[in-house]
Amino acid sequence: MKKLVKLLALVIALVSVLSMAACGQENDSDKYVIYSDKNYAPFEFYDKDSEAYIGIDMEILAAIAEDQGFEYEVRNDTFNAALGAVQAGQADAMIAAMTITEKRKATFDFSDGYFEDGIVLVVGKDSGLDSLESLSGKVVAAKQGTTGTTYAESIKDQYGFTITYFEDSLSMYKAVIAGSADACFEDFAVIGWAIKNDNLALEIVGNVVNPGFYGFAVKKGQNAELLQMFNEGLKNIKASGKYEEILARYGC
Repeated sequence: MKKLVKLLALVIALVSVLSMAACGQENDSDKYVIYSDKNYAPFEFYDKDSEAYIGIDMEILAAIAEDQGFEYEVRNDTFNAALGAVQAGQADAMIAAMTITEKRKATFDFSDGYFEDGIVLVVGKDSGLDSLESLSGKVVAAKQGTTGTTYAESIKDQYGFTITYFEDSLSMYKAVIAGSADACFEDFAVIGWAIKNDNLALEIVGNVVNPGFYGFAVKKGQNAELLQMFNEGLKNIKASGKYEEILARYGC
């Protein structure tokens, strides 16, 4: 499994290099600039051995670009930075396990959904916390700009907890493990991967809430052609079986 993931990382890195070479210059207008998160496995994460970002989002994007024949450059940053780059016109689009919501539709145009997930409550192992009710008087960690944060903010008064904010998931997890926060909310597929593959002293409590689809996003009213190509490419890689192959490689 590890050898396969490393091989995939090299392939994705090669696609990126060829894309840049084909365009001639780094900022060529024919090449789309697409932002993503930098540490949100299994969707996007840095592989030290290949020195490249890999993951479900990275592979889906590469497969769709190949199918549709467009060139792109990925810039991996924090989720909040990716949101800001698209909104400011510094990026053409973003793919970062971003849940499609009505609120976000006011700012972004989304592709068809490419992966369904939902939010779960996460606590430290053997913490004794076993429900939302047990969060009364506790501190909940939240990653800025995410649906997990939106959900936490919507119920904090009802369940009597306070929120502390972080820029990335890893810092949020570390806070819960270290005890500076008591819990967090995270997407099920992401925290499931982290607990299994990084052996984190965390556990999931309860069922998935607020299920929704991830979408490829562009600034509202812009890059309609890119959005159409993503949708057409997504249909094609699903029809060919390539989409399911990608998910299977990451255990999803």
